[in-house]
Amino acid sequence: MKVNHWSLQNGTTCVLADIEESTLTCIDFWCKGGSLYETKSEEGMAHFLEHMIFKGSKNLKEGEFDLKIEALGGSSNAATGLDDVHYHVLVPPEKIEEGLKLILELLLFPKIEKNAFEMEKEVVLEEIAQNIEQPDEIIYMKLLKECLKPHRYSKPILGNEKSVKNINPKQMKLFHKNHYVGKNCTLCIAGELPKDIYSIINNSKLSELKAIAEETNIRTKTSFNKGYKKETIPRLEGGRILKAWKLPPAKEQNIILGAEIAATMLCEGRSSLIVKELREEKRIIESIDIDLQILEEGGLILLDVCCQEENLKFAEREINSILKELAKGILTNKDLERAKSLVINNIYFGLELSTQIASTLGNQALWGRHQSILQSIDDISSWTISGINELIFPLFNPENAFTLIAEPEE
Repeated sequence: MKVNHWSLQNGTTCVLADIEESTLTCIDFWCKGGSLYETKSEEGMAHFLEHMIFKGSKNLKEGEFDLKIEALGGSSNAATGLDDVHYHVLVPPEKIEEGLKLILELLLFPKIEKNAFEMEKEVVLEEIAQNIEQPDEIIYMKLLKECLKPHRYSKPILGNEKSVKNINPKQMKLFHKNHYVGKNCTLCIAGELPKDIYSIINNSKLSELKAIAEETNIRTKTSFNKGYKKETIPRLEGGRILKAWKLPPAKEQNIILGAEIAATMLCEGRSSLIVKELREEKRIIESIDIDLQILEEGGLILLDVCCQEENLKFAEREINSILKELAKGILTNKDLERAKSLVINNIYFGLELSTQIASTLGNQALWGRHQSILQSIDDISSWTISGINELIFPLFNPENAFTLIAEPEE
């Protein structure tokens, strides 16, 4: 697979990954326009705008984009995150030029018409209403609010009912104008590519993106708040223990890989340390997961345990005890090699499809992390058990965590 990067005069980054004989080609457009970039009066704007992008443009009526993409034999999707937002279309290789024209027309020139805006606002409000009824979402948002406030990362991507109700089309058009600009955007195309692909991109409407954004000083320095809290959650089944620790910014890729390895050693598979001791042998927990929320300004290590309510105190005490013992060398080279193999397999599994490759390369290019798509596999091999003990396990110190204990509401 050949990967090439270049930039247009307006600052837009372009990435091509030529995958011979790929059945479908992915056109993936990334923008630094996630909820991080909202002001207090704009909470929920980035996600709402994602909805409105698909409601038509200057030259595409509502629904016309979907019909035309389907006629090409393709599909489309989008996702808004805390840092960024991306939109992709998946089309047969011979339809790349038409697919690119359609997605750029939609993204660069959204109509944001008032009637469609008000109708879609109700859809977004319903999504918020459904979300705040979900026990998992309630717990997660409470945890983020406690450990990351006052940073924008502590706010829900969907916004809240009040903020979304107050958003108007003029505000949204201004948000689009200020953030969907050349230096904030990356186009990545992965799959089988035509010989004239460079000409297709260089002569596309991508060059019509404005070069310079209006500077907005809205971000605050990330902070992490240690602490402990108990909450009762409606409709929760059983007890939950959530712990969060500070994770370095996304650019510190090697440390993040080390954290991935450590998380795998602790709780991926029946032979992992915590699963083996607390689920398989002592049977006091039902499940445990450790996920890394990788973010540009500093992310989180998130531990999530499900257990019977009566086992909460015992399970928490046992988990804290294991975490405190980690730096003493209780895990072996055998544990490390097992974990490294699993992490490497997950990387390969995550790069099987053109959509996955486009997403990985597009995100890397957007944030200036240019490296071989498989560089992380080489980096994994450099980790030793002493390196994990010295540099990574201290990140999991329970004294540096924010802990949320969730119990069902009676």
